[in-house]
Amino acid sequence: MSTELYQSAMEVAVYQLHNFSISFFSSLLGGDVVSVKLDNSASGASVVAIDNKIEQAMDLVKNHLMYAVREEVEILKEQIKELVEKNSQLERENNLLKTLASPEQLQKFQSRLPAEVLSAEEQMGGAAALAQHIGGSAV
Repeated sequence: MSTELYQSAMEVAVYQLHNFSISFFSSLLGGDVVSVKLDNSASGASVVAIDNKIEQAMDLVKNHLMYAVREEVEILKEQIKELVEKNSQLERENNLLKTLASPEQLQKFQSRLPAEVLSAEEQMGGAAALAQHIGGSAV
């Protein structure tokens, strides 16, 4: 008698866990909640069926997350590409302005820059090194 009660309690616990798992995954994915009826005569088969449903739900969540991550990576790669192109354009404009500016204008401009900017530019080798570093690590 106690083994029947234990099996029933076990089946109830498995059933509740199954309902929680399926409803949780379904709510994540916006799907319908799947209900499973436990058959006392085939409790082993129903546990296997529940395990299979949980595994399917977990696979579905994994696939959904992988797709979302891949999509986000593609968006970030495109943003990095656009930023590298914009940086290159700004470097070309900067070099053009440097060549067109008189030595007095360059001196006046550099005297207005904070010392931190100048030392960072010298350490990094200018904006070209920064763009190369960003482009190299992102690809």
